[in-house]
Amino acid sequence: MNTPTREERIYDGEGDSLLTVEKMSDQLILVPDTKPQGHQPDPTPRCRIMWGQHLLDDLLQGRYRTLVCAVNGDENAHGIISQLATMLPTSQWSAQNITDYASRFAARDQATVLKFDMDAVEVLGLLRPAQHEHLTLKDLSDGFGIVSEMIRRKTERLPVASVSFLGARVNRLLDDTGSEPSFETVLRAMHDAGFSGDVYPAPWMWESAPTALYARYPFPESLERMRDGGY
Repeated sequence: MNTPTREERIYDGEGDSLLTVEKMSDQLILVPDTKPQGHQPDPTPRCRIMWGQHLLDDLLQGRYRTLVCAVNGDENAHGIISQLATMLPTSQWSAQNITDYASRFAARDQATVLKFDMDAVEVLGLLRPAQHEHLTLKDLSDGFGIVSEMIRRKTERLPVASVSFLGARVNRLLDDTGSEPSFETVLRAMHDAGFSGDVYPAPWMWESAPTALYARYPFPESLERMRDGGY
């Protein structure tokens, strides 16, 4: 019995045979968390994980109304907030006045969310408490609780995107052991605080192969079963 030849193609010409995994350098291996259920949408609030997408490009092309990122009262010249302020033609913010504004709130003893209106994009900057040398998971959770409530009260802020808070230099996110948490831990803190927007992975995650990746969080229950030794 002859096996039917697969006729569906992704790319034009010989693209399907040329773009094979073994011929690629940086790789992302995406797997579905579930198959589409026909016309029955999944009502579960989820974060979309934007694997392979460029955050700055998407912001400048108007795909988002709001960005969530970290900010501090000392130096923001290398952060995405300053890059965005420089590139948006109608923004009146600069790295210096972003830092000057954030410094006014830097003495607070709790996580604070600061608003930076850059016309085309509103940036919600998460500022860590004064006594913290770095962001903690509690700071992240508290901040996203505020962000989620701000979005709920003002839905014009949608659609919203967030950075992953991993791989930063000045605004480092560390867990109780002094190490960066896993991406899953970050997603859990965001989602448990009520956030269900888009999350852009850190650049180092673009070389995650051979680890398989899901495009949404919460991840499927099958992952937990595998971790428990099941299938």
